[in-house]
Amino acid sequence: MGFWWFLFACDLLIPVLMIVFGRLLWKHPPAGINMVYGYRTKRAMQNADTWLFAQEYCGRLWWKIGWVMLGLSALLHLPLYRASQGTLGRFASVLDFVQCIVLIVSALPTEQALKKNFNDRGERITGS
Repeated sequence: MGFWWFLFACDLLIPVLMIVFGRLLWKHPPAGINMVYGYRTKRAMQNADTWLFAQEYCGRLWWKIGWVMLGLSALLHLPLYRASQGTLGRFASVLDFVQCIVLIVSALPTEQALKKNFNDRGERITGS
């Protein structure tokens, strides 16, 4: 049973981090463009306006996705409470892989929103 609890905690790590960092980026974005913390892509780092927009957009997205993944991950673990270590290990590996893909793919809507709201020079498109 201890192995199940260990993997359960590990499999909730990515969703919890998405919730925590999503909330931070959304409500308390990094004040200035930096190479250490925040949503950092070429488009997001063009200027202060694109930077703030990207932090808030990505933060809200991560916060929402994190809660969904947290609930789904917890629910998917319940039927495996008495499963063998091999079964638990395979399940945890697949779940962690899927969570990582979701985390990486979450950059796509953020980049699309930046492209929709800012031109290639980082100037806000009027009416957006």
